[in-house]
Amino acid sequence: MIQEQLRSALAAAATAEGLTAPDEIGLEQPANRDHGDWSSNLALATSKQAGTNPRELAGRLVANLESQNIAHVEGIDIAGPGFINFRLTNSWLHDVLTHVVETGVENFGANTANAGKTINVEFVSANPTGPLHAGHGRGAVFGDALAALLEWTGYEVTRECYLNDRGVQMQTFADSLSARKAGNEPADGGYMGQYIIDWAGEMPDDADPLEWGYARALQDQKDTLAALGIEFDVWFSERSLVENGAIETALETLKERGAIYDDDGATWLRSTEFGDDKDRVLVKADGSYTYLTPDIAYHHDKFGRAEELVNVWGADHHGYIPRMKAAMEMLGNDRDKLDVQVTQMVRLMRGGEEVKMGKRAGNIVELSDLTEEVGADATRFTYLLQSIDSQQTFDLALAVSQAKDNPVFFTQYAHARIRAVQNRAAEAGAERVPLKQADLSLLTHEREIELLRVLFGGPEMVEVAARERAPHRVVGWVRQLAAAVHSFYQHKDCYVIGDNVSPELTQARLWLIEAARIGLAATLNRLGVSAPDSMWSDEAEAAMSEGE
Repeated sequence: MIQEQLRSALAAAATAEGLTAPDEIGLEQPANRDHGDWSSNLALATSKQAGTNPRELAGRLVANLESQNIAHVEGIDIAGPGFINFRLTNSWLHDVLTHVVETGVENFGANTANAGKTINVEFVSANPTGPLHAGHGRGAVFGDALAALLEWTGYEVTRECYLNDRGVQMQTFADSLSARKAGNEPADGGYMGQYIIDWAGEMPDDADPLEWGYARALQDQKDTLAALGIEFDVWFSERSLVENGAIETALETLKERGAIYDDDGATWLRSTEFGDDKDRVLVKADGSYTYLTPDIAYHHDKFGRAEELVNVWGADHHGYIPRMKAAMEMLGNDRDKLDVQVTQMVRLMRGGEEVKMGKRAGNIVELSDLTEEVGADATRFTYLLQSIDSQQTFDLALAVSQAKDNPVFFTQYAHARIRAVQNRAAEAGAERVPLKQADLSLLTHEREIELLRVLFGGPEMVEVAARERAPHRVVGWVRQLAAAVHSFYQHKDCYVIGDNVSPELTQARLWLIEAARIGLAATLNRLGVSAPDSMWSDEAEAAMSEGE
């Protein structure tokens, strides 16, 4: 790729000046394209070593660079205190097109930066006491998209859901089912949702309410997630930690390490010594475990199965992070390998009014109903529009609209438009010739170049999004690509086929839109969103053509 080529030339120029270039030579694309296509700070980074001012050194480096006759470079100049700016011919972007096509949908943007590494992504992990609600959806979709993004960069990923299937909440759930089965109201603090009434009606008379209810809730959650294309490799039961002695083993290890102590009949974790604001109770005076204790054993178990862990937790768990990291460090694990992503709340809007959610109160909006109403594609894409550390408003009406300001419709329609052009070309007898036979040098229009520039940024976007655990960056990029496609499509000077378009230009543009289609399809696929071949309707085309 062009970056490696330019860095190699810069390193050679530095060597010619008797300098040792940095391991990673600074190179970036200026925001203002009047400053060139690429800019390097090499002269500023090595001027002290050279014993001269950066701008003077830049002049010597530029002289050497110009003597190298670097491919695609048509001009080099110096800016500011000593930045070296490269102006390139469009041929470097034509190489981008070739690379995208040769890479294909399956491998577009993929890299091996994390090959050989194992990572466990735990998400959803809702109590199996009822259906998943719309609030769970954000973490569910984020976790699944993040797992796909990490796989994109070479990680071996395990998708895991932790089942809180023991404790007070499970018994409360069972008691609520029993009460409804008997025709009574659940006790104060019980589960009051309509689903309790419905499920109690399904429950056989001789069923154990705890075990039957557990199985019913779990199957409902699995079905809801499957409708969104989410499947787990591991469903981990909290009960198993008790059954296999993992909790006691973890407590014994902590005791051996001097990480716990007894006081007032309870057992405490010395978490303040590792960054927590106070020590935490692990075993209460009555001998029962706190919520934290099985979680510690669980995370220790996960570290035995993966090198890195990612947890996707709700906003109410934010204060839980320091104590869990402290416990992992006490057990000999690398606390920095536990990455906790905290999702903020979602405001669900319908008809301009906020829809409240609460499982026990009975006024929940089930995630399955949301998915059925707006579709899996719109559900996933909408949840991924923003960083999860910001609050989100999910507008149901917008999510189902055929309008430019509906992000998922706008993005998917770009793929459908490309397919429509390809089909029209085929009907006109303009089948694509082999790529090597196409004259890509004909692609010089500013909208063609913009498409290629966006495509070029795809692989770097993947690297950044994976490093930052930020699937919303992928969504932002694919929306940018869709915008470039629509801009190209609507411009009268960019027709792919037509009386005023030469056969040679038609071929070049057919390959251009195929490269754009690959970028769209590959990215949407990674997000778990479909790339439809057809979305045409009079209403849809009118909405998308507005203002063109």
